[in-house]
Amino acid sequence: MSLSAVFILDVKGKVLISRNYRGDIDMGVIEKFMPLLIEKEEEGTVTPILLTDSCTFAYVKYNNLYIISVTRKNVNIALVFVFLHKLVQVMIEYFKELEEESIRDNFVTIYELMDELLDFGFPQTTDSKILKEYITQEAHKLEIIPVPPMAVTNAVSWRSAGIKYKKNEVFLDVIESVNLMANATGHVLRSEIVGVVKMKVHLSGMPELRLGLNDKVLLEGTGRGKVKSVELEDVKFHQCVRISRFEDDRTIFFVPPDGEFDLMSYRLNTQVKPLIWIESVIERHAHSRVEYMIKAKSQFKRRSTANNVEVIIPVPADADSPNFKTGVGSVKYVPEQSVIIWSIKSFPGGKEFIMRAHFGLPSVVAEDSEGRPPIQVKFEIPYFTTSGIQVRYLKIMEKSGYQALPWVRYITQNGDYQLRTN
Repeated sequence: MSLSAVFILDVKGKVLISRNYRGDIDMGVIEKFMPLLIEKEEEGTVTPILLTDSCTFAYVKYNNLYIISVTRKNVNIALVFVFLHKLVQVMIEYFKELEEESIRDNFVTIYELMDELLDFGFPQTTDSKILKEYITQEAHKLEIIPVPPMAVTNAVSWRSAGIKYKKNEVFLDVIESVNLMANATGHVLRSEIVGVVKMKVHLSGMPELRLGLNDKVLLEGTGRGKVKSVELEDVKFHQCVRISRFEDDRTIFFVPPDGEFDLMSYRLNTQVKPLIWIESVIERHAHSRVEYMIKAKSQFKRRSTANNVEVIIPVPADADSPNFKTGVGSVKYVPEQSVIIWSIKSFPGGKEFIMRAHFGLPSVVAEDSEGRPPIQVKFEIPYFTTSGIQVRYLKIMEKSGYQALPWVRYITQNGDYQLRTN
């Protein structure tokens, strides 16, 4: 991928900042962008790629700003968009917010960033942690220009050399979100698990880490197919992971960035039993009142406990005079959202709780029950994963031979979790 130029425009198409990387285009070509975009909008055929006779525009819009790349060559367009989004992310991490005012206030820093992010149109260092080591916003101070950190000149661009900690620790969180939709009879219409492995690394030197999971492909390949395993799908890794090693022997081998980062994400399209099931009985008395009986049941093992559970029940927009009764948790009416929220701080597995609610209904016309929105459930279950994924080992190797403490934690939480009431 090689870009000829990058522009940042305001909402009217005025150039706020630009950088010509290859000298192979006329910078005045950007004047064609806004008329072409308006033309496509009027035709209803807007795309993030606009073609002209002399070049191709690829752009993203953020806070009424257009961040545009210009190229004359046949490039990998997916990489172009990854770079544009990375450029936006870096500027947000530098300036807290990316808008016209922050562009005008920091144009010197932005030019420095654009020079480091791309070299002759080719992406270079795009990690803001590394960039902040030698591109600072304190430009008014007269200082000796620092030597670029090792991360810019060696193969591990996401980690600097010389990092030291008194206590070497690694924290690893496996967090799974359950997306689920079920009908009133309990039949699951749609379900999937979206997982992410988050890490917080406080390690000295240049350590190499090796992570082993109960990956089905690995365990079957090594003759341990009977061990409980998980078949990971749609796996995506941080750039620090050696993909060739994973493809060869399913080993997750990496030199980690310092601090917090997402090591990998995965998705499982699998039939998930509702972890928290809600039964609802709704009795509507025309022109007078509506009564709710809500039963919440935890359908996971007794040794686990769901924390901060919220059951969000839609109610008619004109409901009034709320009255609640429950032996567990608390209930509040949120009229601006037309819902009641039943909050249960701690919900052990294998338990069942009931809440009753009563509302007045002044409306003359009863709500059509078929248009009733689904009940939503929010929760977090620590020390538990729906998929059954497990960290089998986390090995830390560093030439100085220090001992490090790895901490592993599992959390399952709700994603888009909806239960229809009829």
